[in-house]
Amino acid sequence: MNILGKKIAAAAICVLAAAALPAFAFAKNARFDGAAYSISLDYNESVAPGDPVFLRMRFENVKAKKKNFSPAATAEIKIDGKAVGSSAFYPISEKKGSLEYMTGLPISSWAKPADAEIIVKYTAGDEGEKSFTLPLQIAQKDFVSGVITLNQTMNNISKNTSPEKVAQSKKLNDIINSITPENSYNLKRFILPVKSTRRTTAFAERIIYKYPSGKESATTHAGIDFGIPTGTEIVAPAAGKVVLAENRIATGWTIILEHLPGLYTMYYHMSQLKVKEGQMVSQGDLLGLSGATGFATGPHLHWEVRLNSVIVNPDYFIENDWSFNEK
Repeated sequence: MNILGKKIAAAAICVLAAAALPAFAFAKNARFDGAAYSISLDYNESVAPGDPVFLRMRFENVKAKKKNFSPAATAEIKIDGKAVGSSAFYPISEKKGSLEYMTGLPISSWAKPADAEIIVKYTAGDEGEKSFTLPLQIAQKDFVSGVITLNQTMNNISKNTSPEKVAQSKKLNDIINSITPENSYNLKRFILPVKSTRRTTAFAERIIYKYPSGKESATTHAGIDFGIPTGTEIVAPAAGKVVLAENRIATGWTIILEHLPGLYTMYYHMSQLKVKEGQMVSQGDLLGLSGATGFATGPHLHWEVRLNSVIVNPDYFIENDWSFNEK
């Protein structure tokens, strides 16, 4: 770990210690003390394939006036010296003498165990760019595999190349590829969108599709499927904005929520929608009812989380203090 730049480097005291709360042992804190300001940064230093990495950075004890101090920062992950993703920090809070920023980076579900690193680059005030490096451990994780035999309806949907389906795919991709820095709606731990715990397909399950013709294709399941009867209530796992609510050829009645810049949750195959595009929702609000519309073998909810357009493990947001908001 290092900091570049004379003003900080000359007086820096760098500490990397485990967070005080044992429930979140994955969290680490890096602190850098300088003459004009201090930096305190929390992040999860250990991840499994398919997990996200979040960093929450605070500029504290700021002595410069606001107009002379407007930080900007980015984080980049490198594995074996190769950059695999970067993301800009966005503001989440501003108090007298303190500014808070956050960013998230996805780790591919296909990532191999590795000692990686996160490089944070930032500018603050009239100073030039500085950087520091944080260690990141990517652990081993094995994913289950399964086979799905397609009926004729599902086969027809998979082969559909109509302009309508192409336009629907473009609209969805445009949404999940969007990162709007000011759209910070939630920093709380998620809840499950359904009460049922019955899961029929796991996150990142390696699936073989068998077609009526006898052909096969391989894919990675992008979310979690909950096997629930048609008409089961589906609720928002966290506060956010409804950015898509419509019937799609592939995913049936569909909802997408935006929670943070680049962080979206998706709900497929519903029978009814209870919200509209542009609507703000709170954690636990009713989104709609489950069904079997679109590419579905039976009634279920497909729940998916995207970070910077990459699929990430939904359970991570339930099991962890991922935003370091509970410290």
